[in-house]
Amino acid sequence: MGSRCRHPSLFLSSLFLLYNLSSFCYAASTLTRGRPIRDGGTIISEGNNFQLGFFSPVNSTNRYVGIWYYKVSVQTVVWVANRDNPVLDTNGVFTIGGSGNLMVLDGNGNSLWSTNVSAVSGNSTAYLTDSGNLILSTGNDAGDTGNTLWQSFDDPTDTYLPGMKASLNLRTGNTRLFVSWKSANDPSIGNYSMGVDPVGSPQIVMWEGSKRRWRSGQWNGQTFMGVPNMRPLYIYGFRLVNDEEGGLRYFTYTMTNSTDILKFRIRWDGIEDHLLWNSEKKEWTTIWSQPVDECELYNQCGTYGICNRMSSPVCTCLQGFEPKSPLEWSRGNWSGGCVRRTQLQCQRNSSVENIEGDGFLKVQGIKLPDFSNWVSIQGRGECEDECLKNCSCRAYAYVNGVGCMLWERDLVDIQHFPEGGNTLYIRLADSELGQGGMSKILKLVIIIIALLGFVFLSLSIYLLWRFNAKRKVKGSLVMPNKELPLPDLSISEELSKDLSVLGDAAIEAKQGDGPELPLFNFNFVAFSTNNFSDANKLGEGGFGPVYKGKLPCGREVAVKRLSRRSGQGLEEFKNEIILIAKLQHRNLVRLLGCCIQGEEKILLYEFMPNSSLDSFIFEPERQGKLEWGKRFNIIEGIARGLLYLHRDSRLRIIHRDLKASNILLDEEMNPRISDFGMAKIFGGNQNEANTTRVVGTYGYMSPEYAMEGLFSVKSDVYSFGVLLLEIVSGRRNTHFRSQEHSLNLLGYAWKLWIEDKAMEFIDPSISGSCSKWEVLRCIHVGLLCVQDSAMDRPTMSSVILMLESETATLPVPKQPTFTIVRNHPTDVCISVESHEIASTNDVTVTMIVGR
Repeated sequence: MGSRCRHPSLFLSSLFLLYNLSSFCYAASTLTRGRPIRDGGTIISEGNNFQLGFFSPVNSTNRYVGIWYYKVSVQTVVWVANRDNPVLDTNGVFTIGGSGNLMVLDGNGNSLWSTNVSAVSGNSTAYLTDSGNLILSTGNDAGDTGNTLWQSFDDPTDTYLPGMKASLNLRTGNTRLFVSWKSANDPSIGNYSMGVDPVGSPQIVMWEGSKRRWRSGQWNGQTFMGVPNMRPLYIYGFRLVNDEEGGLRYFTYTMTNSTDILKFRIRWDGIEDHLLWNSEKKEWTTIWSQPVDECELYNQCGTYGICNRMSSPVCTCLQGFEPKSPLEWSRGNWSGGCVRRTQLQCQRNSSVENIEGDGFLKVQGIKLPDFSNWVSIQGRGECEDECLKNCSCRAYAYVNGVGCMLWERDLVDIQHFPEGGNTLYIRLADSELGQGGMSKILKLVIIIIALLGFVFLSLSIYLLWRFNAKRKVKGSLVMPNKELPLPDLSISEELSKDLSVLGDAAIEAKQGDGPELPLFNFNFVAFSTNNFSDANKLGEGGFGPVYKGKLPCGREVAVKRLSRRSGQGLEEFKNEIILIAKLQHRNLVRLLGCCIQGEEKILLYEFMPNSSLDSFIFEPERQGKLEWGKRFNIIEGIARGLLYLHRDSRLRIIHRDLKASNILLDEEMNPRISDFGMAKIFGGNQNEANTTRVVGTYGYMSPEYAMEGLFSVKSDVYSFGVLLLEIVSGRRNTHFRSQEHSLNLLGYAWKLWIEDKAMEFIDPSISGSCSKWEVLRCIHVGLLCVQDSAMDRPTMSSVILMLESETATLPVPKQPTFTIVRNHPTDVCISVESHEIASTNDVTVTMIVGR
């Protein structure tokens, strides 16, 4: 007993040391009175997701109380308490004061920050949740929430976490703002803020000071309409809640995958990032950022102007409007916007309620203007009538999930999207719509005359067809020593019937601009190819042989004779006719005519003297003839051809069978995309479709198409990425075998890329002629195009920008999953009927996938 009391000072020192050590190392999730957090100590949420304590930004000695991810190796702060009043040394304390409020004190006990909640209980407790929320309540611990007095989710900094509410008080108009840091290393209040728009339809707005900098566009129930690359599948439960009882409107989102670490953040430089933690690479991956180009900046082109980043200049006035200041507009100062050329009829005569003479211009694929009003009306027709009744109504839109939207203010912040977007109907005077103010009687007369002309023309064509049908030359073949029959340019009854079943798309293809497609009789085609002799044979694909022909005028043509066993029936044949006949682009092959007679189906194309791309890049003796400059031009040409199909042609077209053998080369080695038998037509607002009949070529089909039958423009982007890597390497994806690893060409490219050995990937025959910068960029773009998720792949417009720009910043590609070599046959064409057809190049696979 005496020995224990022999050294009382040592005993007291031990107790004091244990107390200080416990406050320094205290790592529970709860903070109570009498147990403060001193600088160096922390608390951690129960599931080890978040940590709270003192920190210093990079290159700074100031100390702040903050919350950051516990499991993320790179310290990422999501909330700061004393952001404008740092502790200048390491003597700071975070505690619950005598009033029950949370406080940050300096070494002298001065308060630098406080929750400042009135009527706080003296026994209040703070605890850190696994969602990153610091809650001050009257409960005793994290399991007993009690009465919540304050929470950090209601006082955010610059980060929007899952479970947070980006809210607007509908009664006061106040919005809860996320405010950026002042700089990358200074968490004090910055110049940019973001929150729910207090004016008009629900949307997210970013402000620079008090001026709007960017907006997300209106919410349609699934996505923000001004963020075209936002997809419901990856927005993690984003939803809008209208809490009428609480007087709040707020956006919130949840994590469908609990292992993902996701956040939104407004950066100090005014950019909103959507970030996902990559645990393998130990870094944050940017899913998307806004605004990143000039068209995304708020109202870049002024009132009634529209911004299109693919145009030069990017700003133009809407139809029916002209620059307010032509001189300033020509200098690139678009802030003055545009003004109406012709006053609306209702503005000239305000006594008339529903004026005849004003109409609406349809503008598609855009970000809808700001400051819209929602009207409870069903149907676009009723929405248009509602707008016409109100002379102040400038435009309207009817959007699924939103309903009728009207604009009574000048139209601002309009942007054209390369893909997606919505349709706006802009009110214009009748004369601006190209109708010249015609009276109803005059319009009726013109319609009657047009109908009579159509009937007369149809009758003439029918009589001409009957006349030519009687003069057709009989016999199976025309021998060279006999008179050559003239080509039959009429549309046969069979073809007319076949084309009629294709609906509006076929009608548009037939009635569009350009000459009608000539139909040749079989005898004519047979004679031009010397009776389809082997000497004229250019090659043979999965759908039949191709022959070289010569027309009487001396012009050489390529004649594609579809095999009866090819699997390409009348539907594919009609598809190819309709699609190619009206497409006009320097990087698409031109269709010169066709032949349908009995079971014979034949297409006549312009002749490409240098055959197909695969005959160069995959043949060792010819690879050297295609030096890097020509290969890069071919890559750019294919990309531009695809961009035309996806965006710039009158119909959005998905090729679905892009590969080296379907790229033909003209006399100057310019690429021409060919073989549209498997192509599909999309409507103007359609982005993807499903099919139970998956067709294409092994090695070029995207994962979502091969496994789920889901195809879109991103399916072609995947095929383009494979083709790009083949052009750079001179190796065929379906035949490539890595010596060290069981990888296909994509896996081999990825392996060399991450090992910083990408130059080993290029074709040795071009190593002396290539530009290292261009080659590495092409490999980078190719890996972006073959990413597993269609959402991660760029569009063809982005691909062209990345290929041609020396300053464009490329995102980091994700590893393609389907890179293991499989033992697939590479010399047969498999169809649902199980026919086997010899093929000289790649496999074309047709299979039924159950849905």
